[in-house]
Amino acid sequence: MNNAIIWLRKTLRTHDNPMLIWAESSLEINSVLPVYILDKNWKLGDTNFGKNRLSFLLDSLIDLDKNLRENYGSKLLILSGNAEEIIDLLAEKSEGEIKYLLSDYCSEPNNREEIDIISRNLRQKGINCKIFSAVNTILDIEEIIESKNFKSPKSTRDMEKIFEENHILGPYEILSKGDLPCPNKVHTESLLLDSIQINDYFSEYLVSINEIKEYNYRLRLDIGFDKSYFLGGESEALKRLKMKISERPDYVSNFRKPKTVSTNEIENPMEPSTTGLSPYISNGCLSVRLVWNECAKVRNELEHSKPPESLHGQLMFREMFYLLSRDIENWDDDHKNSNCIPIEWGDFDEDKLTSWELGKTGFPYIDAMMRQLDATGWMHHLGRHAVSCFLTRGQLWQNWKYGRDVFEKKLVDSDWALNNGNWLWLAGVAPFSMPYYRIYNPCPDKKSSLNVETNEASFVRYWIPELSSFPSKYIFEPHLAPLDVQISSNCIIGEDYPFPIVDRKETRKENLIKFKLSLERNNP
Repeated sequence: MNNAIIWLRKTLRTHDNPMLIWAESSLEINSVLPVYILDKNWKLGDTNFGKNRLSFLLDSLIDLDKNLRENYGSKLLILSGNAEEIIDLLAEKSEGEIKYLLSDYCSEPNNREEIDIISRNLRQKGINCKIFSAVNTILDIEEIIESKNFKSPKSTRDMEKIFEENHILGPYEILSKGDLPCPNKVHTESLLLDSIQINDYFSEYLVSINEIKEYNYRLRLDIGFDKSYFLGGESEALKRLKMKISERPDYVSNFRKPKTVSTNEIENPMEPSTTGLSPYISNGCLSVRLVWNECAKVRNELEHSKPPESLHGQLMFREMFYLLSRDIENWDDDHKNSNCIPIEWGDFDEDKLTSWELGKTGFPYIDAMMRQLDATGWMHHLGRHAVSCFLTRGQLWQNWKYGRDVFEKKLVDSDWALNNGNWLWLAGVAPFSMPYYRIYNPCPDKKSSLNVETNEASFVRYWIPELSSFPSKYIFEPHLAPLDVQISSNCIIGEDYPFPIVDRKETRKENLIKFKLSLERNNP
């Protein structure tokens, strides 16, 4: 029996899964072993994953296992530990039955190094390795950056040119290499699977699906079931794709991301005004190619929004950050990074960082966004703009990497390439950044480009219950409210809710000077 390990790293789905399709059609493969490897310290407290991010991942694993069982009579083998050790052990203890390792390409430096080591080791044992490119992106990242005419993109216009030069799009802007259907069959040899599950060598690595379910249930209890914007998994991803894209051609045609509301809709506070598909794309539950093609199919061909504001424009931004993250050395650092202007940020200030992360800065819009992130793992992109700017060049003058790390841990749509790219952008240090002197007001009014609902201020009241009785007139700057208003609102500023940790106007002025001086010193 010729078996293939299908190591699912960022492809937690059966649709548009080239590894499954290839194995199904291959004459060399009789059986596949779908495998997912968790970090050895995956349980909360010993991992960089926050509660919501971990729960979303566990949801996704549970759903994938369910789909494999119900639709194919197969299952997902879940292990935890060092991937190199685990795959080497699978190859060694299979008694020559493993002939292939199939896996999806990942662009992060540590993931590329890991798969290179594993591939070399397996080839020495006579096991073939096949890494599938462009599984979780539209572009073949390695192929594009190695092409002789490649230049680092800085805008969606640059991305449109890359798409044109590489013949990415066909008629009606459908992708020339479209999304793949689900396989007809996924056969897993039960004897091999049973031998692994009862083998003592694997006992320290195996994680049962029941253990995943039990742990995830406890996580959800801790988070609060009413705080979950998104349940993970391919099944939920396809439902949301249908609800937000396939059945809403007008929404797709008229979508302009800067016009979406950062504080959610009053009538549906748990539903983002954007698609909410990013967690499913970043976790591999939903194919980005499928999303692109669905948008192309349903939009009004003659009248629709254009990049960069359109949904296609947003997906191009995603591809741009993937290209940059692979092309630019030290993409995730502020040293020796050609896409990061050297700025002399302030010394690490634990009090400021803690107040920012916990939503206790005394600026209700900023605090509401950060509390939403902590509770749900989600934040609207304009909210991310505001809190990033506030932490860096706006008010607190802290290095963008500190905020990046908080987002990396807590966001359910966390993505290494995008997270670093967005923080470089919002800190004002990248070639594609907005001008550094354009600073968001952390106390927005109804005219703000942050698109905040200010009449009812329901978003702030929900996430900052201390201010729930405050009049809307003062709720974004409650420290300016007269004492009698504070008393009647049952919230004394400085006691029940923090006084602002900085003077927003003074720090803005000071930081603009610091930024300009840093630019002059480092770019004489």
